[in-house]
Amino acid sequence: MSFTKSSRFRKLLNSELNRVGPEEFKNSEKIPFVIVLDNIRSQHNIGSAFRTADAFAIEKIVLCGISAVPPSAEIRKAALGAEEIVKWEYEPDTLTAVAKLRDEGYIIASVEQTENSIMLYDSTPKAGERYALIFGNEVKGVAQEVVDISDLVIEIPQMGTKHSLNVSVSIGIVLWEISIGNRVLRQR
Repeated sequence: MSFTKSSRFRKLLNSELNRVGPEEFKNSEKIPFVIVLDNIRSQHNIGSAFRTADAFAIEKIVLCGISAVPPSAEIRKAALGAEEIVKWEYEPDTLTAVAKLRDEGYIIASVEQTENSIMLYDSTPKAGERYALIFGNEVKGVAQEVVDISDLVIEIPQMGTKHSLNVSVSIGIVLWEISIGNRVLRQR
């Protein structure tokens, strides 16, 4: 691969990106995924989750436990205003939030490293199904009691020595793979 200077790749201006406005986004069809944040301590990670949820047109985010909620300067710093556009709610207890989502018909999927987990590249959402994707605390991960009531556990394969990713990175990887990677968005 050679790296030669080329003028074939002019960066697009913001005005050329054909982005939808906030009202159009709020009224648009969403991908049937909910992000559940189980006791996320970093407001920057929460803000990043909002920004990623906006990028993939996710239904909503459920903030649980110690997770901070908007309005917050720290959340806004990473979210860049997505916290004002993406639907969200707060539930003090993750188990209660998950029970409500299950009652609403969501398939509960924790993103964690467990026995009998499904590797991300082997997970394909079923057409017409709605999924609640649970992402855990930066140190402890998804709480075991939440994993215990999950319908499935999705694991991100990793080859390095740390075997962990920042939660905001995990959210981006999972949403990319199960939406665009599995053609959910390509069919829109």
